[in-house]
Amino acid sequence: MSGAGPTLIAGDLPSWSVFKFPPDPAPSLIPPPYDGVPTFKNPFPISFETYNAALDYKVPLTIASVYAVSVVTLNWYNRRHKNQPWAISKTRAFKAFVIAHNVFLAVYSLVTCVAMVLALKRTFPNPSEHNAVVGTVDALCKMHGPRGLGDAATYNTSTSLWDMKNPFLHLDSNGIPDSTDVGRLWNEGLAFWGWFFYLSKFYEVLDTAIIIAKGKRSSTLQTYHHAGAMLCMWAGMRYMSPPIWMFVLVNSGVHAMMYTYYTVSALGVRVPQVVKRTLTTLQITQFLVGASFALVHLFVSYTVPVPVRYEVIDKVLQSSSSTVSSVVSTVTSSEALPTATGAAIAFLKKLVYRAAGEEGLAENIFQPSNHNIAPVAGTFADHAQQFLRHEPVKRIVYRTEYQAVPCIDTSGQAFAIYLNLIYLAPLTGLFMRFFVKSYLRRTSPNAKHATKLNAMSKAGLDAIHGVDREIGSLGRSAEDGVSSGIQHTKNNIRGRTQKSSETRNGSLSPENQKFVDSFNRKVSKRLDDIGEGTKDTEKRAKLIAKEAVTGTPKSDRALSPNGNGIVEKAEADSANGVVKTEANEDMKKDPNGKA
Repeated sequence: MSGAGPTLIAGDLPSWSVFKFPPDPAPSLIPPPYDGVPTFKNPFPISFETYNAALDYKVPLTIASVYAVSVVTLNWYNRRHKNQPWAISKTRAFKAFVIAHNVFLAVYSLVTCVAMVLALKRTFPNPSEHNAVVGTVDALCKMHGPRGLGDAATYNTSTSLWDMKNPFLHLDSNGIPDSTDVGRLWNEGLAFWGWFFYLSKFYEVLDTAIIIAKGKRSSTLQTYHHAGAMLCMWAGMRYMSPPIWMFVLVNSGVHAMMYTYYTVSALGVRVPQVVKRTLTTLQITQFLVGASFALVHLFVSYTVPVPVRYEVIDKVLQSSSSTVSSVVSTVTSSEALPTATGAAIAFLKKLVYRAAGEEGLAENIFQPSNHNIAPVAGTFADHAQQFLRHEPVKRIVYRTEYQAVPCIDTSGQAFAIYLNLIYLAPLTGLFMRFFVKSYLRRTSPNAKHATKLNAMSKAGLDAIHGVDREIGSLGRSAEDGVSSGIQHTKNNIRGRTQKSSETRNGSLSPENQKFVDSFNRKVSKRLDDIGEGTKDTEKRAKLIAKEAVTGTPKSDRALSPNGNGIVEKAEADSANGVVKTEANEDMKKDPNGKA
């Protein structure tokens, strides 16, 4: 594909070949470069074996599963024990550890954020450069190779080999991007700092351990966030997916602020509530922005300049033969060049082409620098006659063409993106649902908020709280499931398998439910006996309605519908006394003493 210059192609549909599950394991991981000199972007070497072992898929999958199950179980344990702090949480050592833990993560997150900012600075083209926009897209989409539009190293899934479109650039001896290449995100710091940031996701689960040790309940949103972050960071680093740099940059920046807040709180300093709300808002915002940014990569292509090799055959024009003959006659009559050497022939070619008006061809003639060159077969005049016969001359030229390249090259890179989307989809969907409901409520005619901006801000806060509540309810349901499972296991061990008829009805135990049912039956029976049951009441209502229409005397209205005459007050009192007596007897029989 050729064109007038580099262009950005937004909205281009991705190739179906990248949507493959499980994704292709190729290409293999490329550890961060290290040439023996420590730098901020690569402070020390990491062996190939260690780098790859940490990014084996079994590592994050196992740790995330164990973490999620453990949190649900420990939340249930704390709730059963009325959220009492554990003994260890009251020790000085525990409090010192909490402060040190938060300080470490705050400093580490800040350093990682700074490292990624510097990496981006070294990667982005100067805004004043020509085609800076497309150059920036290329810098974010292609992470390997030297800096420059069209100079990236990409993995070709058709040949299963690394490739470079620029023929003047080369891979290393192993056929992979050279570790000495500069100007692309992977070598400029992402390979090193991104790998350690992935490992830090496992260490961050200590946040949850601290919360649980204090007797509190770890929120389901926090559990979901930690487990999902492990898997998303793994996929992004393992498959060297372009959007992973943003996750490292933004998440480390938010964490630097968040752990600073935790440190100040652990030191006993009271922090305004607005700070906590702001941090929660930033957490949700990074989910929404990160998901959108990652998704865009699947629909972006752009064109890059590619030098294409052509073989050109040139001839001296027939119309210029008289001029060429004159030049050749003059030169061959000279005694200065009696024999034909390489240098002499090159000199003759230049003269002939210039005489024919082919200055471009003349400039492409190579002039040997060494004059001690053996004579070439044939005399100088013989070679001159060859040019006069207009023999073709072959030469190689390179023409710049513009070829379209997708932002995403492999199924692994695409997998990292849609795994991130699957992880963030529930949070995004819940947020949008609560946001729309709250926004519509606040912009109704009876709403007090005068501006749409104010309504959107309030709706955003409501949506964040709504997401937390919704996911929290799912977490409590999971804890109830754990509780039921543990109780069922205990019953089986003790030989007291619970019968299906003895399941709880709401908050009532099976014994209390039996008592309530028995009490209701006795009350109903006694009311029927005295003519105050459901059916009798219906008949009385119909009779009263009929009397109102027909004008029947009031004295007849007191008749009981079953024909037993007037229901005396004493009989009613007696009936109530019987009911109360029977109720009291049942209360005595109730083992728990309550309904």
